[in-house]
Amino acid sequence: MRVCPAGNGKGACACVYARFPTSGFGRRSERHIGRLRGRRMNSYVRSERVLLRSHPQFTESWVQQLVAEDPSILGLGELVLRDRERIQPRAGRLDLLLQDVETKRRFEVEIQLGSTDEAHIIRTIEYWDIERKRYPQYDHCAVIIAEDITSRFLNVISLFNGAVPLIAIQMQALRVGEHLTLNFTTVLDELTRGLIDEDEDAQSAPADRAYWENKATKETVGLADDLLAFAKSFDPELQLKYTRFYIGMSRLRQVYNFATFRPRKNHLLLGLRLPEGDEYTRRIEATGMETQPYERREGAYRLRLNKRDLTAHKAELLALLELAHQHKGS
Repeated sequence: MRVCPAGNGKGACACVYARFPTSGFGRRSERHIGRLRGRRMNSYVRSERVLLRSHPQFTESWVQQLVAEDPSILGLGELVLRDRERIQPRAGRLDLLLQDVETKRRFEVEIQLGSTDEAHIIRTIEYWDIERKRYPQYDHCAVIIAEDITSRFLNVISLFNGAVPLIAIQMQALRVGEHLTLNFTTVLDELTRGLIDEDEDAQSAPADRAYWENKATKETVGLADDLLAFAKSFDPELQLKYTRFYIGMSRLRQVYNFATFRPRKNHLLLGLRLPEGDEYTRRIEATGMETQPYERREGAYRLRLNKRDLTAHKAELLALLELAHQHKGS
C-alpha cells in the first residue's frame, strides 16, 4: 500500500485521495486512508474544489468503487458492502447496498454527481421501498449522496423524513496538490423517534395498578412485581411506574426504562431495552424462553413469560435484566 507523502512511513493521512492520471481514461487510481501525522503536520496546502460531474476521469463509477472498498468514509458507522449495482425489478440498479456490522441494518445508497434532482430522490426512495419489502427482517435506511444538495431539494427531502428513514450526504471533491480528496458531510440526518418512555403521550397518560389488574389479571400484574424483585437485587432504588401503555421502571423518581412490562390475560410481555445484535439474540434464544420479534421502534427484545418461566429461568432473567440495566447506564 502506498504511503501518503504527508505521513512518516509508520502511519498515514486522514485523506481519501487519488493521484490525477497524466493521460488516458479510467486509469487505476491510488487511494489511502489513515491519520495525518509526521513532520509535515504544520504545512499548509491550498485546496481547490473539483466538480466531478464535468471531470473526464473521476466518474460516478469511480466514487462507487471508493465507497464499496471502504464504506466508513461516509461517516455512517462500521458498514460492509453487500452488493453493488444491485438489479431492481423493473426499476434499474441500486448503486450500493451497505449493512451495519453490529445491528445488521441495511442502507440503500444512491450516488449522483452534480446537483440532486427529483428523479434522484424518487429513485432512492423507490429502491429503499423495494429492498425493505424484499427483506422485511432487516431495518432499512435510504441514503442520497450528491455533490450539491440545494436548499430547495433539501426542503423536499425533509418532507419525506419521518415517513421514510432518509439520510442526505453532500460530497465534495477537493484537489490538494496532486491528489484528489473526497469529503462527505451529512446535511440531513434521519429523524430519530424517541423511545416510548420519552414520548409525551406516555408521560401524560399515567395509570395505576388497578388499571392494569382490570385490563389484565392480578396474577400477570404480579409477574411484574416478581421481575422488579429480581432487578432490585442489583439496584434497590428501582420502582414500578404505571402508564396506560406499559408498566415501566423509575429510579429516584426519574424514568429508567431499561425494561418494560405489558401484562396480558394469560402472560406478561417483558421488553428488554438492548440494541439488536447477534450476541444478544443468541443469548436470549439460548434460554429457551418464548420470544416475539424484536421491537425496533422501542429498541427492545420481547419475551412472553408466565409464572413457570420466572421459576424455571430465574437465573437467566436476572442476568438479562442486569445486562439491560448496565446498557442503560453506559
